[in-house]
Amino acid sequence: MLKILIAVDGSEHSDRAIVAVGRMARASLELEAILVCVSPEPLFYGRYSAATLQKVEAEQLIQQNVILNQALAQAQAEGLHVGEPVRAYGVIANEIVRVAKEREADQIAMGTRGMGAMGNLFLGSVAQWVINQSPVPVLLVK
Repeated sequence: MLKILIAVDGSEHSDRAIVAVGRMARASLELEAILVCVSPEPLFYGRYSAATLQKVEAEQLIQQNVILNQALAQAQAEGLHVGEPVRAYGVIANEIVRVAKEREADQIAMGTRGMGAMGNLFLGSVAQWVINQSPVPVLLVK
């Protein structure tokens, strides 16, 4: 069975990646989709209390759950067999590649642009980094 890791961030482009993998599955490929949502480590300047840091972490978890739940519903509507979703934190491209290796994915699928502040200015830097680091093929979806 082919394993495809789909990086999701709630963007229109990541939604299209799910659709593209769904088409592959309907074309009689037996595959398992693994959804991954990576939150970047927040940048803090100055001193913050433990309570403030916990609030930020809790908000990131809520946001990841919303994104993953929406992606899971869409993937299931596309007829995909979906494995356990993954939540990760850190440098987004590094984490996508790490999870792909850890889950022994055969391919990574992702949108060309994400939800980042500068995501619409150029081919996403995350996509560029994933292409450069990935040991498996990367499907980029516009």
